[in-house]
Amino acid sequence: MARKPQNRRIRRSRAASRGSRAGPGEGAPYHHGALRDALLAAAERVLEREGLAGLTLRAVAREAGVSHAAPTHHFGDLTGLVSELAAIGFRQFNAAMVAAESAGDTIAEKAVARARAYVAYAQAHPGIYRLMFRAERLDMSRPALREAGKAAFAGLAGAIGAQRQEPISADALSLDQAAAIARAWSLVHGFTMLLLDGRLADILRRLPEGTEASTLLDAMLKTSVVRPAGI
Repeated sequence: MARKPQNRRIRRSRAASRGSRAGPGEGAPYHHGALRDALLAAAERVLEREGLAGLTLRAVAREAGVSHAAPTHHFGDLTGLVSELAAIGFRQFNAAMVAAESAGDTIAEKAVARARAYVAYAQAHPGIYRLMFRAERLDMSRPALREAGKAAFAGLAGAIGAQRQEPISADALSLDQAAAIARAWSLVHGFTMLLLDGRLADILRRLPEGTEASTLLDAMLKTSVVRPAGI
C-alpha cells in the first residue's frame, strides 16, 4: 500500500531539523556538536577550493551532505559561519607559532622559527589565512573570534617582548613597543601576502637558481630581528 505524502513530509522535516546527512544510504544523523564541527570542516574545504566568493551557506551544506537549513541553525548567517571559521584559523595559527618558537634555543632562532611557521601556515591554509584578515567579512564581537584574535596578538606581543628582553603587555603598549610589533608584523605579513599572490616570483627568478622563498625570508630576517648584545 502506498505511503501517504503527509507522512513523507513529516519524515523529511524531522530529518532536516536533526541535520541528517542527505547522501544516499546515510540515514544516521550527526550528533548536534558533531554537525557543527562537520559544517566548519566543510566550510574550510569549500573556502580552500573555491575561495571566499564560493563560500555560501548552501555550498557548505552541500559539501557536508546536510539540509540547507543546518548552517543557518548553527551559525545564523554567513558572517557567523566565517567568523567561527576565522576563529579556528587564529587558534591553529597561534598554536603553530608556539610550537615553532619552542624549537629554537636562542632569541634569534625563536624569532626566525616563528616567522617561518607564520608563512608555512599561510601556505598550507591560504583561504583561511586570507579570511582571518578580512575584517569587513567578520563579526569581531563573536566571543570565539574575539578571544582567538586576542590570543594571537598577545603571542606576537610576547615574542617581540622576548626579542627586546622586556615584558610587553598586549593591553597597554608604549609607542616604541607598538612600533616594534607593527614593524615585525608588517614584514612577515607583507612577505606572506606577496608570496601567496605570486608577486615574489619576479624577484626569485633573478636570484641564483634554486633559491627558494624561505631563503629570501631568512635573509630579510637577519637584518630585522632584534639581537641583544652577545647574540
